[in-house]
Amino acid sequence: MFLNCHSYHSLRYGTISVQDLVQQAADFKIKVLALTDINTITGIYDFYKLCKDRNIKPIVGVEVRVQNQFYYICLAKNQKSIAEINRLLTDYNCEGIDIPKQNPILKNTIVIYSLQHIPEKLLDHEFIGIRPEELNLLIKPELKAWLHKMVILHPITFKTKEEYDLHKILRAIDQNTLISKLSENDYCKETENFVNKKTLLNKFKDYPQIIENTKYIVNECSFDFDFSTPKNKKHFTDSKKNDFKILEKLAYEGLSRKYSADNIAAKARMEKELGVIDQLNFCAYFLITWDIIQYSNRMGFMHMGRGSGANSIVSYCIGITDICPLELDLYFERFLNLNRKTPPDFDIDWSWQTRDTILEYIFNKYGKDHVAFCGTNVEFKYKSIFREVGKAFGLPKEELDALATKPLESHDINSVSRLVHKYGKLLEKYPNQRSMHSCGILISEEPITNYTALEMPPKGFPIVQFDMHTAEDIGLEKFDILSQKGLGTIKDTVDLVKEKRGITIDIKDTTLSKNEAKCNEFLSIGKTIGCFYIESPAMRGLLRRLKCDNYKVLVAASSIIRPGVAQSGMMKEYIFRHNNPTQFEYFHDVFKKELGETYGIMVYQEDVIKIALHFGGLSATDGDVLRRAMSGKGRSLSALQKVKDHFFESCQKLGHPEQLSSEVYRQIESFAGYSFCKAHSASYAVESYQSLYLKVYYPIEFMVCAINNGGGFYRTEVYIHEAKMSGAIINNPCVNLSEYQTTVYGIEVYLGLMHIEKLDQKIGMLIPEERKLNGDYESLENFTKRIPIGIETLQILIFIGAFRFTGKQKHKLLIEARFLLANNKTVFKQATLLDEPQKNYQLPEINRNPFEDAFDEIEILGFPVSYSPFDLLQTKYRGTVMAKDLIKYHKKQVKMLAYLISRKHVPTKRGTMFFGTWIDAEGEYFDTAHFSDCLAQYPFQGGGCYLLLGTVQVDFHFPTITIHKMAKMPFIPDPRYSMDKEKSAEAQHKLKEDVSMTSRKPYPQEHKIGLPRMKMNTITL
Repeated sequence: MFLNCHSYHSLRYGTISVQDLVQQAADFKIKVLALTDINTITGIYDFYKLCKDRNIKPIVGVEVRVQNQFYYICLAKNQKSIAEINRLLTDYNCEGIDIPKQNPILKNTIVIYSLQHIPEKLLDHEFIGIRPEELNLLIKPELKAWLHKMVILHPITFKTKEEYDLHKILRAIDQNTLISKLSENDYCKETENFVNKKTLLNKFKDYPQIIENTKYIVNECSFDFDFSTPKNKKHFTDSKKNDFKILEKLAYEGLSRKYSADNIAAKARMEKELGVIDQLNFCAYFLITWDIIQYSNRMGFMHMGRGSGANSIVSYCIGITDICPLELDLYFERFLNLNRKTPPDFDIDWSWQTRDTILEYIFNKYGKDHVAFCGTNVEFKYKSIFREVGKAFGLPKEELDALATKPLESHDINSVSRLVHKYGKLLEKYPNQRSMHSCGILISEEPITNYTALEMPPKGFPIVQFDMHTAEDIGLEKFDILSQKGLGTIKDTVDLVKEKRGITIDIKDTTLSKNEAKCNEFLSIGKTIGCFYIESPAMRGLLRRLKCDNYKVLVAASSIIRPGVAQSGMMKEYIFRHNNPTQFEYFHDVFKKELGETYGIMVYQEDVIKIALHFGGLSATDGDVLRRAMSGKGRSLSALQKVKDHFFESCQKLGHPEQLSSEVYRQIESFAGYSFCKAHSASYAVESYQSLYLKVYYPIEFMVCAINNGGGFYRTEVYIHEAKMSGAIINNPCVNLSEYQTTVYGIEVYLGLMHIEKLDQKIGMLIPEERKLNGDYESLENFTKRIPIGIETLQILIFIGAFRFTGKQKHKLLIEARFLLANNKTVFKQATLLDEPQKNYQLPEINRNPFEDAFDEIEILGFPVSYSPFDLLQTKYRGTVMAKDLIKYHKKQVKMLAYLISRKHVPTKRGTMFFGTWIDAEGEYFDTAHFSDCLAQYPFQGGGCYLLLGTVQVDFHFPTITIHKMAKMPFIPDPRYSMDKEKSAEAQHKLKEDVSMTSRKPYPQEHKIGLPRMKMNTITL
């Protein structure tokens, strides 16, 4: 009898989770239940399963609303009906086709109108819902005439009075208004919660026809769904047989290219993999991915196939991945095995610049009716909860900011903020809006609207109304089409080197850099800024601690830097064993046999599974539960608990010491969701080496392209510094030599116009375009005739030195600009055949302070170019020690002068601490540690130069200074404002720093890890 139930997937309306909705129905002994969320089918598949578990007949549908106005309720009579409803919503969401207010063309669907919205004509499948409180209206003859078409309507929206108030808050949030300003039409009735079925029917006892009509609908509606069959596109060609023929042909062609004719292991591996792929009907999945890669190659794009797909020799041979699985002993079963029922998961990266082109190809190739992005539910988050709820209660902006930014314990508690806290807590984990999954694409065999309505977010690609977990549950596996800046940097560098030097680099040749001595030397000293994945301070420190000088160690480093490995203390232990291979024993033979390559340390997801199976004696099924948990795909805590129980039971039977078993499982647990599979690390290592190769041999071009691709871990200034350290001469933007992006001529680097913060993008792009069409700008006047520009923008270009080719001083150019653009109006004239000669003004020469340009640059670019920050200091002191010599000062106190690059907030047991990265006056990098007691007295004060006093600690070849004192050093007064003391100190406050925060738990201290370095003997039972 409950034909109109809302869950919290009725965004900013419903207050009940699907689980609670079904549980409450079960508590009321309800045997039939309908889920009709507003304009969405998000919850129907979870709802179906939960109802089946509780022996409730599930009915699914949608409540259709347009601009918050109720139209009707749609109930699915069958699977075809769901497709009809989905298509109706999709046409509206994606095509802008109006939803009919009455009599929609829905042949397999029951449609229920409210008493207030009865259409002129009711079709056979259309009914009128009447609420118990509306029964007294049936005395009206015009309504009595519809009695034969009426059904019981008792909507469900909330559980308790508290949730009813929460519903009103959600409505206020949705309407962006105050709760007090909501009208009755904006929120639901007070009666929209569950009541006893008998009580409800009793209210309709005088209208048996309404009860019978309701029973008729209940019997007519049915929803059944087969979760076991794959819904992905079945064939790449016209049949499974032809798919296999093509895949087999491509695979063996690739095999002959990549391996020698006598490589028996490669041939055996190929034959085995093809057999499994064919048996599991995954040929189409491989071929669709291959086809996308072929298109990418034709377009000249770079891609990187990563993740567990790199475990496959078939993937390697047909060009999806660049990792030889035999070289790294990657086992195929981690990717695909006969126990796996769902398709494999290929993760493919493209440059951020080309990803949309790839997406357009996929949508065009397989049709918009069959392709969509995965959706994702964006939940109310801590800051947004307090801000949104507080706004609904009418709090002023100052109080909203305080609630959203300050810790809970420091909130000013009053009657209103107490309510904000109360209802904010209830909103935690509630979905707030639907968004696009970052990379997951679904390609279906049947029209995708058979399973879901589609929505069109601002990014322009349609999304399904459920997340990746539901997609997987119903048999739709995603293709991960990702983007990153690193590939863009690599591709652009290769193109730039060819353009500027005429050198062609085959960067896809993965053997290119692995054996390069100079590359390995850079790697071992952490000279990797700008390189994909290996440029952060933490990663550079790890490379130095490991003296990483080869590909296999880099593969391991890519994984041990991950929080899971580091959190377990295994990163520290790996560093120790790598540097001291004779000072430990494998504490059990299984670890020596299975993890010999990584010194008995679990580094990769595969290692965890190996230990779980071979040490813990777990089954392959339990191993798969662990795999999914480590991939972030496992959602079942109960399944993980069962694995844990099995592990300890099995370890006891196998005679393992309890201390050892507990330690091993502690390490296993730490991997969940925060670790890489080996193939993923290997893929990252390949790209890291590709970028490192370019940095080593074409450093200026590489850094220019890193700048143009938005850098990576650091701000633009750091990459400009790297280019300078590589021998580049850095020049300010110039209207005659700069492009919109940064460019290079030999060793002369010209910063792009894009770096002028206040320059409009259209003007920045027009300047080089116009120059290419009609030649260099001859003068300031010539420039203003060709570019439509205002006086303020023109002044910015003058101050940054963009007209220095004229040979005129800035003050002369500024006066000239005032004459040219009188009254601050844009004067733009089309170029004429005969130009009037330029007027020359006799102006006095002015002696300018040479540092004025540097302060102009800080104001306009955010950093100095003409001089280094050290040149602008009042002090000439440069410290007693330089970064290159720190390794010689272990446990000694040093005083250094340094420019702040970045700092990272890290939690510890003792409180907040920071790790800082700096450059000294010679331009070399070094790192510092700042503990909470020191920070209390000597805090960071923004970007700039600091005097540092601290003690050097050298940890396996890597020096860090533990800071005791520090002070920010003042710049010379800004010579542009010599008469204004306050303004003369402003510029140095505009210097930036890179600040990163982390909320992870503190890493354990070494003495608390408890990891044995000596062999532990088994006990006798």
